[in-house]
Amino acid sequence: MFDGGMTMCFHTVNCPQILGNISKNRSRSRTKLNPCFAVKVCSILLQSDESGNLSESKKISSSYSAQVKPQAQNSLLSQANTVGIIGGVSVLSTLIFLEKLVWWSSRNGEESVPFVVCSDPSIDGALASQASIHSSFDETAQNEANHEAIVRNLRHKRVFLEQSGASCIVMPCHISNAWHEQISEGCSLPFFHIGECVAKELKEAKLKPHGTGSNVRIGVLAATETIAAASYQDQLGNQGFEVVLPDKATMEHILIPAIESLNKRDTEGARNLLRIAIQVLLIRAVNVVILASDELQNILPREDPLLKKCMDPMDALARSTIKWAKTGKQGMQKNTC
Repeated sequence: MFDGGMTMCFHTVNCPQILGNISKNRSRSRTKLNPCFAVKVCSILLQSDESGNLSESKKISSSYSAQVKPQAQNSLLSQANTVGIIGGVSVLSTLIFLEKLVWWSSRNGEESVPFVVCSDPSIDGALASQASIHSSFDETAQNEANHEAIVRNLRHKRVFLEQSGASCIVMPCHISNAWHEQISEGCSLPFFHIGECVAKELKEAKLKPHGTGSNVRIGVLAATETIAAASYQDQLGNQGFEVVLPDKATMEHILIPAIESLNKRDTEGARNLLRIAIQVLLIRAVNVVILASDELQNILPREDPLLKKCMDPMDALARSTIKWAKTGKQGMQKNTC
């Protein structure tokens, strides 16, 4: 990831505890990269040590080298299309979104859109517990009742990005977007909802229902039906789609075992089970299946024909963000794609 001779401009600014160490074990994104394509990236890397004190920008991965250049802080943050990014459930998921944002926005030889990232490893565990596939229904309900601290944390990061000079906010995280309304309360900037971006793209595709006299049906596969799926259910419903979720038997005997097989490095077993889960929804006459969990991405090989029926929500969020940064920054309303 991030190969191809990138030159990155990093700046250290005063901020709350944020980006920590990044794992060298990275999942491969479906984005096809051009190894001969040199990209200049304007970004801000916000980093702190274990005590919460800011440290100098350091080498964050052996897969690419970053050339640090002195540049006035305000020269970047004054750009009218700077994207503020609240990190996802893991640093890895945030990096995968950044890969899409960087390469897709610079595929025509242009500079990448400017961005500032606020990623806090201290809340990774809390977010991950909300998405645990092993949570019982009682535990899931308790997690939902105790999410206030997470929301306060994420709202604090949103305010920090606003004060840092970001002109729009995105959260590349299926779980965090379930609380988008609470996190965005009082936000004066466009704040993209991943579910709204997905719903808008599907609406523009002018899909036809498989059954006569019915609405277009959209399937949603997520590691936790109650939380991650909520990021999409309301937004799809607002656009007139009928949302189809896997039943309890499919979750317990197919989808969850697929993720468990992946964790055990049984790739073939995970692929076969995920194929069955997708087919179960397709049999229920859905047009598209949204893969609404990081765990479900990249299980199937790129050439698998079932992927033509699936959608990665992060793709829609990245496309909406790039469109805003390049063409729509002068008239965008808040909380819309």
